[in-house]
Amino acid sequence: MSHALALPPQQALIGGQWIDTATTIQVEAPASGEPLARIARSQAAEVNAAVQAAQNAFVGQLGEWSSWSARLRSEWLLSFAGVIEAHHEQLAQLECADTGKPMTQAKGDIAACARYFRFYGGAADKLHGETIPFENDFAVMTLREPYGVCAQIIPWNYPAQIFGRCVAAALAAGNTIVLKPAEDACLSVLRLAELATNHGLPAGALNVVPGLGSEAGAVLASHADIHHLSFTGSPETGTQVAQAAAQHHVPVTLELGGKSPQLVFADADLEAALPAVVRGIIQNAGQTCSAGSRLLVQRDIADSVVATLSELFAALRCDVGEADADCGPLINARQKSKLEERLAAAEADGIRVAAKGQLAAGAPADGHFVLPQLLTNIPDGHEVLREELFGPVLVVQIFEDEAQALALANATDFGLCAGVWTRDGGRQLRLAKGIRSGQVFINNYGAAGGVELPFGGIGRSGHGREKGFEGLRSYTRIKTIAIKH
Repeated sequence: MSHALALPPQQALIGGQWIDTATTIQVEAPASGEPLARIARSQAAEVNAAVQAAQNAFVGQLGEWSSWSARLRSEWLLSFAGVIEAHHEQLAQLECADTGKPMTQAKGDIAACARYFRFYGGAADKLHGETIPFENDFAVMTLREPYGVCAQIIPWNYPAQIFGRCVAAALAAGNTIVLKPAEDACLSVLRLAELATNHGLPAGALNVVPGLGSEAGAVLASHADIHHLSFTGSPETGTQVAQAAAQHHVPVTLELGGKSPQLVFADADLEAALPAVVRGIIQNAGQTCSAGSRLLVQRDIADSVVATLSELFAALRCDVGEADADCGPLINARQKSKLEERLAAAEADGIRVAAKGQLAAGAPADGHFVLPQLLTNIPDGHEVLREELFGPVLVVQIFEDEAQALALANATDFGLCAGVWTRDGGRQLRLAKGIRSGQVFINNYGAAGGVELPFGGIGRSGHGREKGFEGLRSYTRIKTIAIKH
């Protein structure tokens, strides 16, 4: 498929111009390990120029973006959503080839990207401050103002979606952006940036500096002239990013990892729950921060649930993205090797593989595939129950009652998402309140990824919120004005 791809520029976007870098980075196709494309390898010079371009667009003589009213920003964002939709097939092909995810999922990601621009386009001119009752001889108001230059470091697992949720929100609030996409997968991001520039986005409003995290990412996170930073990635890298930004007191939004539980009670609708449990872990080959990677099941139904899930897992097929199978490959050889080492250690510890999917006939033997699998017989406190594996691996724990289910759900340092499957209304609310998590889904998991729903975690899952109006507000700061009259 790669020969037919409409590849984006292998350059950095700075001040509305595509700029060559001294060297480039080879991008491999996850499904085969073969060369797919080349991207720019930005260094400090490119990052500094991009930050300056963003600053120029926000203030000063070149600051065209800062002169746009909320209404004009709204109109552009809504119009650009239509541009994304018009290029849906092309963008989905890039996303599929670059990340390895099944084509249906890639198409869903592009549709979600357009939804973000449509949502924040509709919200841009509805973001407002307040008036505050105070002393009789005062009039007090608050304004929501943009931060200015926003740095955004986004990951490889959902490049198009996260481009939408970060870029659309920041632009809607009136900020300018320097975006550092992941070196492993960013072709859709580069094409989206090209489309935005061609669609009349003022020069410098959006700058993109592809490159390595240790080079371009590190320079951007520690830059003295950025005013807000958002990062999505691992907890370990998130800590480094936050420490770098703290040198200049830059506020940071972190969306990190997850070890999200799905709690299935004996009274649950299993015909609805179990397919959702499977989808919650195999989406994007389990390379999803919000993946439902822990199944907590009540003992009364544990044997039958494991038996049914074993059948569902055994029927799963892995293949290249364009084959649109159940599961695609992992992003690269490093991720595959890391996961396989953890699974081998788990097997050595006596953990049982209750079921495993299969590699489709004709799938590349050297692709970065790890078969979906269901693990049982897991000792309390084992690493596979505590740590994010970032692959299509579901671990099973058994609980006796609601109290133990809650304790197991909270027995992790992560707190991103949770699912609860029960018909008991009181139990639904008790668990929704008791689970330490940024999102709790009752009798569903993920709520179809709603762009309107605030998303973020606690603990090792990060802090701050993206998506919805909370995500829009996070790109503004409050100014209080008190007028004595």
